[in-house]
Amino acid sequence: MEFDSVVKARKSVRSFKNKIPSWKDVLEAVDSACQGPFPDGRNHLKFIIIEEEKTINKIAEFASQSWINQSNLVVVVCSDDSTLEDLHGEKGRVYSRQAAGSAIGTFLLKLADLGIGSCWVGSYTDELVKQLLGIPMHIQVEAIIPIGYEKTKSKKKEKKDLEHAISWEGFGRRKRPSLTSEGKDPFSIE
Repeated sequence: MEFDSVVKARKSVRSFKNKIPSWKDVLEAVDSACQGPFPDGRNHLKFIIIEEEKTINKIAEFASQSWINQSNLVVVVCSDDSTLEDLHGEKGRVYSRQAAGSAIGTFLLKLADLGIGSCWVGSYTDELVKQLLGIPMHIQVEAIIPIGYEKTKSKKKEKKDLEHAISWEGFGRRKRPSLTSEGKDPFSIE
């Protein structure tokens, strides 16, 4: 699929058919996510693939989102900030969140490219998910991603247009200034 088509096709799916996605496709999406970028070129993420129905039901409970039960496959994305914190101090955590978000976005886009629906779930009881999956307490749970084939084709939510997303030369400046208008800098104080 062409990139712009994939971006437009990707949406949050919360209703799944009882058809299980190929784990090979899921591995392909994980591989895409692992292509970076990562701070200092170090991939600090782990992808836990869950197919066990009982475990998926517990995750749905810990996320307070029962629709997750419809999925036959869930991926939990985790990060280990320790190396980045050792190298960059407190900023290492910021770099970790940025890289995790980038990788998760790539993962979701690759799933859409493969015709597989997904939803980025960010609300869950962190400690309970860690206990359930044996995740060490120093590891961050970045996202829970139920995966499957969309049951009922829903319309993609309308996104705000580009005009609302862009500012020029500073926050909230809606119009692009002409730096050559009358030879004056539009931001100079006279």
